[in-house]
Amino acid sequence: MNKLKFGIPKGSLQNATIHLFEKSGWKININGRSYFPDINDDDIQCAICRAQEMSRYVENGTLDAGLTGKDWTEENESDVVLVDDLVYSKVSQNPARWVLAVPADSRIERLEDLRGKKIATELVNFTRRFFAERHIDVRVEFSWGATEAKVVSGLADAIVEVTETGSTIKAHGLKIIYDLMETNTQLIANRRAYEDPWKKAKIGQIILLLKGALRAENMVALKMNLPQSRVEDVIAILPSLNAPTVAGLYNSDWVSVETVVDSKVVRDLIPLLMNAGAQGIIEYSLNKVI
Repeated sequence: MNKLKFGIPKGSLQNATIHLFEKSGWKININGRSYFPDINDDDIQCAICRAQEMSRYVENGTLDAGLTGKDWTEENESDVVLVDDLVYSKVSQNPARWVLAVPADSRIERLEDLRGKKIATELVNFTRRFFAERHIDVRVEFSWGATEAKVVSGLADAIVEVTETGSTIKAHGLKIIYDLMETNTQLIANRRAYEDPWKKAKIGQIILLLKGALRAENMVALKMNLPQSRVEDVIAILPSLNAPTVAGLYNSDWVSVETVVDSKVVRDLIPLLMNAGAQGIIEYSLNKVI
């Protein structure tokens, strides 16, 4: 029987990934300390591993496919198939990026000012390549964590760290002097596995539904009733993916209008719809928009 070995990222992406899969139609159950969670699909075998290591396991065939960050695929220089980019929604709505930071009172203002200096980071290989390509000689050392403290305590002259808003870096008395890379979640696949028609089709099913669930996160459906005579007034102010659905109500000169809109516009849109004659307006969330 065919099985797709699929990697779920452990750590900060784990809960968001499990939630996204649930919205997409797959329920993943984490059983205590097990690294092989159950999933309600006999065609998939899940495994949990750190996002930092995911691309290595996919490249060597331990996993057929998995979710990880663009940063770790580039850090490991992994020879894998990039199936698709996914952007997980977050409260801040800011993309994660790897930045170069130094003490706020440092005289270091440019990349060239770091020549001969020490940089602490978890993204060692990428950082070394980044400076080597610019012919700037620096020492890059691996940081196991609390990277911001390395500069504060004098163990490094600068850090390369991931951030969304930069607030944590600023809170540690540091300043960002350069953005090295913007990163996002990626679905990657083993090259040999992706050449298998059945596995490629299964991966395609997963990415289709995951992207549908992600798209639905920022959208809602609106349904309302209104007199037939006010349809054009309402349609004129109603945004939608395509044309709204309009259906006549039984034995009446009223119609029902239904559409999908960006959730950010609803609070301003509903008063306009009411003024245009809409009544009984219902808003509801969506699992997927394909």
